Amino acid sequence: MAKVSKRIRAATKGLNPEATYELAQAVKMLKASATAKFDETVEIAMNLGVDPRHADQMVRGVVQLPNGTGKTVRVLVFARGDKAEQALAAGADIVGADDLAKEIQDGRSDFDRCIATPDMMGLVGRLGKVLGPRGLMPNPKLGTVTPDVAGAVKAAKGGAVEFRAEKAGIVHAGVGKASFTEEALVGNIRAFVEAIQRAKPSGAKGTYLKKVTVTSTMGPGYKLDLQKLHEGAGA
Repeated sequence: MAKVSKRIRAATKGLNPEATYELAQAVKMLKASATAKFDETVEIAMNLGVDPRHADQMVRGVVQLPNGTGKTVRVLVFARGDKAEQALAAGADIVGADDLAKEIQDGRSDFDRCIATPDMMGLVGRLGKVLGPRGLMPNPKLGTVTPDVAGAVKAAKGGAVEFRAEKAGIVHAGVGKASFTEEALVGNIRAFVEAIQRAKPSGAKGTYLKKVTVTSTMGPGYKLDLQKLHEGAGA
């Protein structure tokens, strides 16, 4: 059995695993329990009443967090000519075409987001087996296949977070850092939850939002009061 550290025992002391909390209260507790020596990532996990194996129950999209993610995102762009220059001017870390595609096929992986202009998708499509498993394949529905590469780069750098339901109907993502203010974290979490609610697929039956938990990298999880969360979203 894994040994539980003193820090984790202290953070979870008196914590009822079945209790639910209002969002602001959960964030306050989460920040208090994030006592690691590094700036912990604040994560959200949402259990949804969907089966992503069915096309009409897939939950996927992108949300712009109002207060950013606190993470440095390395953006790669497939573009040529003026579009390549626009991407670089907007802050893209890696820009290229054929040579870049070969580098990726050969194992290059030093990037977190992949964007492409529509005319480059013939080339990028050949990288599906490499980019697909990492969730990096450009997709027009996610705004990562676009002629507006500058806008896409700025969005990626400024807090755009992609989400996708996994096999068990769970969506999870990083929504900030423990060093963020309580207000900033509440704003980001609320924006993420609202994006998931807007992405409810036509095939979803019964209860859509089953459980929402927020946690920090090394801290305990705090379940959110779904009724209060809905009330806050409607406010």
